[in-house]
Amino acid sequence: MAAQFGKETSTGGAFVRQPNAFTDRVTADGSSGRRPEAGRYRLIACLACPWAHRAIIVRGLLGLDGVISLGLVDPIRDDRGWRFTLAEDGRDPVLGIEYLAQAYRATDPDFGGRVTVPAIVDVETGKVVTNDYPQITLDFSTEWAEFHKPDAPDLYPADRRAEIDALIEPIFHNVNNGVYKAGFATSQEAYEAAFTALFAELDTLSTRLETSRYLLGDRITEVDIRLFTTLVRFDAVYHGHFKCNRQKLAEMPTLWAYARDLFQTPGFGETVNFDHIKRHYYATHDQINPTRIVPLGPDESVWQEPHGRG
Repeated sequence: MAAQFGKETSTGGAFVRQPNAFTDRVTADGSSGRRPEAGRYRLIACLACPWAHRAIIVRGLLGLDGVISLGLVDPIRDDRGWRFTLAEDGRDPVLGIEYLAQAYRATDPDFGGRVTVPAIVDVETGKVVTNDYPQITLDFSTEWAEFHKPDAPDLYPADRRAEIDALIEPIFHNVNNGVYKAGFATSQEAYEAAFTALFAELDTLSTRLETSRYLLGDRITEVDIRLFTTLVRFDAVYHGHFKCNRQKLAEMPTLWAYARDLFQTPGFGETVNFDHIKRHYYATHDQINPTRIVPLGPDESVWQEPHGRG
């Protein structure tokens, strides 16, 4: 059976996500060789991608919009990867490139992996600083603090980091990446293992959220954002396209109310683009959906229904 990403599929049919190729950082003390500078760095993202989506949300919540510029790629990739075809002339207006792959190759001419978003690119050199998506948002919260807006939330508070990190780990493995492990599996055994772990984790999170508005009480933190970007895509793509179909999100009352609560919070819902989400998944995973037909549903208006958690 052909895999969607052959290099990232084990002999047992399990999806094994490639490691992040570029892991340099921009640090407040300059220990990385780079310091935060307004206008120096550009976040390249896709509105369809949950990993990139959380970087967009954190950037906005912290008020870094005017400090770190944003470049968006088309939700449809071609054989050269992520394209800047949303721009008027098909080139990123700041970097001047047509494909994100050009920045990857400028950084490492021998790069042979899958080009991914989000990526932070140095505007002056045109090279990728990092595509380390777990670290990007944490650095926005900690290393870019001097540029935060005055009322920016503390998404990664020092006194709660151990708790946040402890939640991040199972959510990543079982939910954020778990839906991909189910969707990209090429054996029944690998699919069932991912499916079982996914819904077991969702059940655990649902129980936790029955007595807590957010995952760490009454304040939104990094881990809520990481969970949200998977939940908001669940019924639109993961339930059907990735066969994560024990239940829809809309059939899990606590998680559904929690997700709507976040969606209706400023900085969340306005960053969601269901058109990009559906077109990306259904039109680029041709091993899973060879017809590339994009479904018309589900109804997006239900995200505005009262959530009852405030």
